[in-house]
Amino acid sequence: MTRFRISQGAADLPRRGRALLGAALALALTLFLGAPAAAAVSKDTALSSEDKVCLDCHAKPGLRKTMANGESLPLYIAPNGFAQSVHNSSGCEGCHSDIDVKAHGKEPKLVKSRREHSQGLMETCRDCHKKTMTQYEDSVHSAQVQAGSAKAPLCSDCHDPHATRSAKDTTGGDNVACQQCHKGVSQAFAASIHGASGDEALACKDCHKTHNIKAAALGDHLKDQCVSCHREVATSHAEWLPNTARHLEAISCPACHSPGTTRRVNLRIYEGTAATQQAAEKVGVPQFVKLASTADPKGSGIDGRALWSLLQDFSRGGSDARTIVRGRLEVQTGIESHSLAAKGKALKDCATCHKQGAASFQKVTVSMAGPDGRPLRHGATDGILNSVESIGSVGGFYTIGSSRIVLLDAMLVMALGAGILIPGGHLVVKLMSARKRKAAAAAEAAEANESTDRS
Repeated sequence: MTRFRISQGAADLPRRGRALLGAALALALTLFLGAPAAAAVSKDTALSSEDKVCLDCHAKPGLRKTMANGESLPLYIAPNGFAQSVHNSSGCEGCHSDIDVKAHGKEPKLVKSRREHSQGLMETCRDCHKKTMTQYEDSVHSAQVQAGSAKAPLCSDCHDPHATRSAKDTTGGDNVACQQCHKGVSQAFAASIHGASGDEALACKDCHKTHNIKAAALGDHLKDQCVSCHREVATSHAEWLPNTARHLEAISCPACHSPGTTRRVNLRIYEGTAATQQAAEKVGVPQFVKLASTADPKGSGIDGRALWSLLQDFSRGGSDARTIVRGRLEVQTGIESHSLAAKGKALKDCATCHKQGAASFQKVTVSMAGPDGRPLRHGATDGILNSVESIGSVGGFYTIGSSRIVLLDAMLVMALGAGILIPGGHLVVKLMSARKRKAAAAAEAAEANESTDRS
């Protein structure tokens, strides 16, 4: 079948000039192929003439290209989908200006894999979406790509470049894209209070953003997202929850709002002059894994002494920064964190945590943020929270009576009592000694006077 292709010089013509050239080509097709063929090409008048020439081949279902690694890359483009996409205004040439139209389809182009092909086209996305690409490059997804992940999403994994609709025209489309990798989480979310339809329904991007997605366990950004909608959280919890501020600081929202889930205490490592920044591994420097393994050579879990030693190792290095742990009570999986129930089903039974042997305190981990923000975890021993050697390390998490661990409560009360009684006892002894010294001096003076009178 005879093909008419746009010459390379057409790439330098303005859009209107290319449109005229495309019209001329369409007329040529009519002359050579007859009216029926021309009618087939121009079914969708929303497409430019140049794009219709491309679709003369690419609108054929089943058109594919075999990659060097044996993968098959679909080359079929649905005309109607492309016509209604936001990229229609740019046309085929807007993203494929590197193609030599004279040689296209005649000379084989070696492409190693579908992923390599997609990564190469991301620079084309940057030409128009500079701000979006900057956001993406600051995300956990980009960090995974840089680390060599073969599964972390690229632009085309979430956005079909030939059928991308305007964000204003889509509802819930982002959730569909997320489901490709996060199936279990998506199913749990769909059954949750925020996944169901209604006033509280949300989309993934409402909490996780669209392109600058951060690791869920990093910092408190997800809690901040909760508070951005539930602004009355401090007031409403203060009506029934003692020590409200401390609870909201040390407990993640799903720990109480996802009933029936398993919980753990995560001792997260923080650093900085005021120890307010969550510590993170640097690329190529597996410091946490190395030091945690050294502190726990048998792999039985980090105990109180090993935790203290681990923090000392992180604090060394010649800087004024100090390293501490901040404990957080949280659920154990992403699926559990998305299984949020209605407000009326949230936990309000203090005994769930505040009793001896509470299940929530039996699973403890020590963690540090990895290079991509996702946590690197090392297990801790069951007794790390009630060990005398842990008091200095986990003091920022523990408060008297918080876990109903009698031994630890008693030790802390004794420590506080000693802090009060010892100085008080010293003062009492000092006063009593002063009185005795004064009485002895008076007696000595009286005896001296008596001796003088006898003389």
